[in-house]
Amino acid sequence: MQIVLISGLSGSGKSVALKLLEDVGYFCIDNLPATLLDQTIRLLHNEGHSRAALSVDIRSAQSLPALPACVADLKARGLDVRVLFLESMAESILKRYSETRRKHPLSVLYPHLTVAECVLRERDMLEDIANMAHRVDTSDLTANALRAWVREFLSLDQSRLTLIFQSFGFKHGLPLDADFVFDVRCLPNPYYDLRLRPLTGRDAPVIAFLAAEPAVAAMYSDIVNYLQRWLPEFDRDNRSYVTVAIGCTGGQHRSVYLAETLAARFRAERQVLLRHRESGATL
Repeated sequence: MQIVLISGLSGSGKSVALKLLEDVGYFCIDNLPATLLDQTIRLLHNEGHSRAALSVDIRSAQSLPALPACVADLKARGLDVRVLFLESMAESILKRYSETRRKHPLSVLYPHLTVAECVLRERDMLEDIANMAHRVDTSDLTANALRAWVREFLSLDQSRLTLIFQSFGFKHGLPLDADFVFDVRCLPNPYYDLRLRPLTGRDAPVIAFLAAEPAVAAMYSDIVNYLQRWLPEFDRDNRSYVTVAIGCTGGQHRSVYLAETLAARFRAERQVLLRHRESGATL
C-alpha cells in the first residue's frame, strides 16, 4: 500500500496537491488527526485500497507531536510512506490570506495573535514534520507548476536518496527547501550581452558563453567535489532528499546553466531531480 502524507503551512497549496492526488486515483482524506493515522490506514487496507493520500496539518494541532513516531512505525512495517511538506514565504501566505479574507487555523487556539504571528507559530509547530519530509517551497509556484512537482514526487524511488538541483534568483528570495545554497553571482553574467539577455541557461548561446569561462568551470568543479565529499554522510544518515540550490541574480542564466550541468553530472550515479524555480520548470 502506498501512502502519501501531505502537510505544510496553511495557504501553501495543500488543497491543490490533495486534489491532484484524488484525480489520479488516490483515496484522499483531509485534516486527519495524527493519532488516527494507523487506524485509518488499517481500515483502508482492509477495504482494498492500494493508494491513499492523507492531509495532516495544524488544524489538528493537538495530535501533531505523534506524527513522526506514527510515520516511523508505518515504514517499519514495510509500507511505502511518502511525506510531502509544502511551505511558502510569509509574504506569499499573508498575501493569500489577504485576498481570501479567511482566518488562520491557529487563530482559534490563539485569538490574540495576528495572522503574521500565527504563520510564525505554525512554522515552529510543524518543524519536526518538515525535517522528515520532501519539502517544496511554493512561494512563487503556479497551481500547474505545483501539480507537476507533486507528480514528480510520486515517481521517486523512496529507497534511494534523491538529489534535487534547483536554480533560483536571489532577488526573489532564498528557497525555503534548500539544504545547500551556492551563490554564483560572482561569475560572468550573460545578462550584460544584449543578444543573450532574453535567453536562459538552457539555450545554446548562453551555454557556449558560460562553458568558455574558466571561473564557471572552477565553480562547477568545486561544487561537484563538495557534494562528492558529503553526500555519503547523508546516505549514512538515511536522508531521503537533499536539495542543492544554485542562485544567481535573476535565476535565468548562470544558476540555470549550473543546475543543468550538475544534474547531468550526478544523474548517472544518483536519483536526480532538476527544478528551475523562477520558470516553474521541472525535468
